[in-house]
Amino acid sequence: MKTISKITFILCLVVFQIAQVKAQNNNEEEPKTSQTKLIIPSLKVLIDSALVNNGMVNYRRLEIDAKDCNLKSKRQYWTRNFGIQADTGYGTFNNLSTVNGDNSSVNLSSNTQQVNYNVGLYLKIPVFDVINRKSQIKQAKSELEQAKSLAKSQEDELTQAVIRNYQDLLLKENLLELRASNLGNARVNMEMIEREFRNGLIPVTEYVRISDMTSRITAEFEQAKSEFLTSKKLLENLTGIEIH
Repeated sequence: MKTISKITFILCLVVFQIAQVKAQNNNEEEPKTSQTKLIIPSLKVLIDSALVNNGMVNYRRLEIDAKDCNLKSKRQYWTRNFGIQADTGYGTFNNLSTVNGDNSSVNLSSNTQQVNYNVGLYLKIPVFDVINRKSQIKQAKSELEQAKSLAKSQEDELTQAVIRNYQDLLLKENLLELRASNLGNARVNMEMIEREFRNGLIPVTEYVRISDMTSRITAEFEQAKSEFLTSKKLLENLTGIEIH
């Protein structure tokens, strides 16, 4: 019986010393559990910023510009068959002229050095271009509409992603605040339990149970904080806006 009493006394003494060390560590390195609310821009601002900064959306917009230029080129393709042609020449030219008089005519011949030039308009009508022009324009229009549809789809997907991440951040922020409140209450309760244990008012089993519960609440708080920071970073990366 005395042996059991000695073992119980030693066990209580060890637990008491552990509690003192733990309390001292908590006092020296007390983490902050109170969280300041983030200043999160409105959902519209976040969506607009994401649409401006997203690389794939910008790529789709450039693709629309390229398809639009291609359509204009197809419509103006016929002008290559119409144009102005000019040529010049310099050298010695033989000029022959005839002068008609009364019952006679006189031929005059001369050599001169001069510059000759010719200017004229030309219009070619290739049969293939005439037949194929309508088909080429229709194809270019279809490609432009496809590019616009892809761009709209990309913008819709990005908008939905911003909305999901925005709501997720709000949820994670509220959960973190709740976990912080629980942790604060758990630590206050733990301090009270440690005082009661030192005064011999509660058994070892109750002390261990409350200590284990406080550890679980601390782990839940750290998990909530990690998820909150991850959600915040994802939204910042998606929108290009730094959130404080």
